[in-house]
Amino acid sequence: MRFISLLSILHGAAFIAAIPTTPTRRDDGNDTNPKCDVYKDVLSTIQTTVFENVCGDEALDVLRIAFHDAIGFSPALNKSGQWGGGGADGSIMKFSDEELLIDQNVGLDTSIIRLKAIALQFVDISYGDFIYYAAAVATRMCSGPRMKFWHGRPAPIAASPPGLIPDPSDSVTKILDRMADAGFTPEELIDLLASHSLAVQEDVDLTIPFTPLDSTPTVLDTQFYVETLLEGTMWPGNGSNPGEAMSPFPDEFRLQSDHLLARDDRTACYWQSFIEDESVLGPRFAKAMEKMSLVGQDVDSLIDCSHMVPDSVAAASVRGPHLPAGKSLADIEASCKDRPFPTISADSGPQTSIPKPPRGNDGDDGDGAADDD
Repeated sequence: MRFISLLSILHGAAFIAAIPTTPTRRDDGNDTNPKCDVYKDVLSTIQTTVFENVCGDEALDVLRIAFHDAIGFSPALNKSGQWGGGGADGSIMKFSDEELLIDQNVGLDTSIIRLKAIALQFVDISYGDFIYYAAAVATRMCSGPRMKFWHGRPAPIAASPPGLIPDPSDSVTKILDRMADAGFTPEELIDLLASHSLAVQEDVDLTIPFTPLDSTPTVLDTQFYVETLLEGTMWPGNGSNPGEAMSPFPDEFRLQSDHLLARDDRTACYWQSFIEDESVLGPRFAKAMEKMSLVGQDVDSLIDCSHMVPDSVAAASVRGPHLPAGKSLADIEASCKDRPFPTISADSGPQTSIPKPPRGNDGDDGDGAADDD
């Protein structure tokens, strides 16, 4: 299954959209360590060669790769005397022959192979540094917040063991326990799920790709938190699949894990807080992403190269939380028991229907599955 994610990020691909301008290297003099200079060439290469100057499939795949690499870390396994993974160390790239066999990593092989070939061109940075710098750039390419980047991760020593990447069909308890073992709170998981506001599924139900209601090219959009709380009334595509929940619209795919986390007593009120105050989304996501990039690492041994992350881009306007046309607050399954759901307005017009994106421009022959090259 491919869905950015974050539960397997969380299983991710992207809605492809052009960005008005290409972000440029930030250089404000806050960090002049010469070891950061290598990222001048890295930035140019990944923007043009990898991302092709758009917030597209490759940019979102990089975010998914970053999560899958970092979450392969278990202090509990280490404490028991077993290998618990190296965290944000680039093992998913170094030991791709092993880690790509893990079920939750399905669909990442093409991107991993392409990125690995490019990473090998830069001998002064490790696979881990390459992945997390690329993730920081991808976030900016998709109009997301600027996050910190740390250089100097040591080379990975072994592949992460299987069983550490959460799956959309897991229970909320299992997901929260796995994230807690890796050092993340339930709130930080919900912060990371902001990436699902720009994603598609490609390997769960081949008959029903997902298209966001708002086609604005941004990785962060509070609308995701609204629409996940709409009552599901139908199975789109060919019906129920493992990891899929019922949808409020035809042709819209919904992850079971998102559906459950939005309604669970342990996370429902925090989920709702993004709808109550949309300004918190960017800062929370940036902080959680930085923490993810440091899983298993000693930050005191790293160099702050944040000034090499691209400066701001010209982001398209993003609407605040709203109800899709044809829906009302009665359709919201408000699950926070501590306070009422905020009053938000609905779009005018007939009920929104999610059209399937056009096919045939990405190697697809129209049967719902991408052709092999």
